[in-house]
Amino acid sequence: MKVAIRRAKAEDAAAIAVCLSALGYGTSATLVADKLSVLRDSSADTVLVAEHPSAAIVGVVSVHVLPLFHAPGNLARLTALAVPLNHQRQGVGRALVAAAEAFAWQHDCRRVEITSGDHREDAHAFYRALGYEVDERRFIKHRSSAV
Repeated sequence: MKVAIRRAKAEDAAAIAVCLSALGYGTSATLVADKLSVLRDSSADTVLVAEHPSAAIVGVVSVHVLPLFHAPGNLARLTALAVPLNHQRQGVGRALVAAAEAFAWQHDCRRVEITSGDHREDAHAFYRALGYEVDERRFIKHRSSAV
């Protein structure tokens, strides 16, 4: 499928929320609009969408760049990558990841990281096909509701 990759705009919020629902997140258009507003002027973040020639948004990726404290350069993290099921396996995700990587390389990133749930085996195969490999374990502590 031929898509154009571009920066997300505020008016994309509802379509982005639909894309994110493909991951099982109950993300609202209001939350997406708020996040886009916060990230709009950040040089360390970008949100990119895949736009079908019909002008429909068929995928989204968000990227965050952070400095590596212990080494030269930066690290990029894909904080969300979502393509609705009916648009998967058509090159949309591949195009979004390529654009995210280009953003990372332009920001002196030494590597790009993607977090993917253990149950997302199809996503793992997709990332491996793009040259990603399992590297390390993450340890997470969630903020308690009592805080």
